[in-house]
Amino acid sequence: MKSSHLISIIIPCYNDAEFIEQAIDSVINQTYLNKEIIVVDDGSNKETKAVLKTLLPKIDRLITQENAGQSNARNNGISQAKGDLILTLDSDDYFENTFCEKAINLINTNSNIKIVTCFANLIFKTTKNNYIYKPQGGNVKSFLISNNALGSALFKKIDWLQCGGYDESMTNGFEDWEFNINLLKRDGQAAVIPEALYNYRKREGTTTSRANKVKHQLIRYIYSKHQDLVNINSEFIIDDLLLKLEKEDREKIKITKRLEYTIGTLILSPLRWIKAKFD
Repeated sequence: MKSSHLISIIIPCYNDAEFIEQAIDSVINQTYLNKEIIVVDDGSNKETKAVLKTLLPKIDRLITQENAGQSNARNNGISQAKGDLILTLDSDDYFENTFCEKAINLINTNSNIKIVTCFANLIFKTTKNNYIYKPQGGNVKSFLISNNALGSALFKKIDWLQCGGYDESMTNGFEDWEFNINLLKRDGQAAVIPEALYNYRKREGTTTSRANKVKHQLIRYIYSKHQDLVNINSEFIIDDLLLKLEKEDREKIKITKRLEYTIGTLILSPLRWIKAKFD
């Protein structure tokens, strides 16, 4: 599919020698043709640098920098992008080949759409518990509750510029969540393609896994940074929190009942066996 819109695909890479080629190939093979591929080497090790060197014919630009974190790498790549549309991609993940075509159709037909994301196949390295994650999208209000888009998503470069880009102080994760709030706080919404067009590897040691270990501090930072939005939507946020607490309580009760039943069964089974022997 041809279009006048150039999509600049930004791939920050840090020590991802094993997966970076698959990420690059997934955007080369997009059915949407008008695109450029920018890889940002964020201070990777020698092995990854050697792999990137072999991949130079496949990409339009390789930016090399000292390790400064994912936010800085994304901002650096976007600042040098020629396209009016930006697609970010983590270097250990990959898209299905129709994502760009379907995403640009959405963003072109509705001026209120500022971010386009999709469902994702979550891929676990050591288990077979893979499943499909379905972000909900929505406006900035819904994003105050949770990050309702994938970290890899399509948006306009002008919106990135106007909101100030990714927060480079957020080196521990959730920077994509804060960016989405910042981008949507003026207006607009995130749209979700209801298809699993993204493949997301869940691994230990990634930014996301590290972020989940300090998520309460990161959420506190996001809420502090966007205190104006939190104040306006405080009732909505509190109601959501209470619903989550109620759900947790119900789950705890279920677990307690199951545990009591199991303990009871373990205690009573020998007694029943003895009774059966002597009856």
